[in-house]
Amino acid sequence: MKKITIMIPEHKYSFFLELVKNLGLEKIKEEPIEASQEALDGLEQGFREVKLIQEGKMKGTPLQEFLDEL
Repeated sequence: MKKITIMIPEHKYSFFLELVKNLGLEKIKEEPIEASQEALDGLEQGFREVKLIQEGKMKGTPLQEFLDEL
């Protein structure tokens, strides 16, 4: 037996489940997508920095300088 993991757009999910059931593939395991806490913390920090830049309390990095660092 083989295992496949795929991402289904929300608007196609019910159609896909019906298709799988009609094919006789009964072993369906639904797994919600979970973001790691580290990723969430990074996003929160980024949003805080954007707010500080917009308020003039922190200096932003020019786009070209940011791209040069990559």
